[in-house]
Amino acid sequence: MNDFNRLVNEQMETMEKLLFLQAEIERCQQIENELKTLQQEAKLESVQLDIHKMKEELREIHQIFEKQTEELIQSYQSVGASV
Repeated sequence: MNDFNRLVNEQMETMEKLLFLQAEIERCQQIENELKTLQQEAKLESVQLDIHKMKEELREIHQIFEKQTEELIQSYQSVGASV
C-alpha cells in the first residue's frame, strides 16, 4: 500500500505542475492578445516563444501524468489482487 500512496502523491504533484503551467499559458496568451492589439512585435515574439516553450513542457508533463496513471492503476490492481 505504501507504493500506491507514493504513486498517488507523485501524481498529485504532477497535477499541480499541470494546473500551474496551464494557468501560465493562459496568462501569456492574454498578454499575447494584448500585444497583438498594441502591435508591439518585439514583445509579441518573446511572449509567443514563452508560450511555445510552456506548451512543450505541458506536453511532457501530460506524458508523465499518463505514465503515473498507468503505474497507479497497476499498483492498485496488484494491491487488490493480494487482498
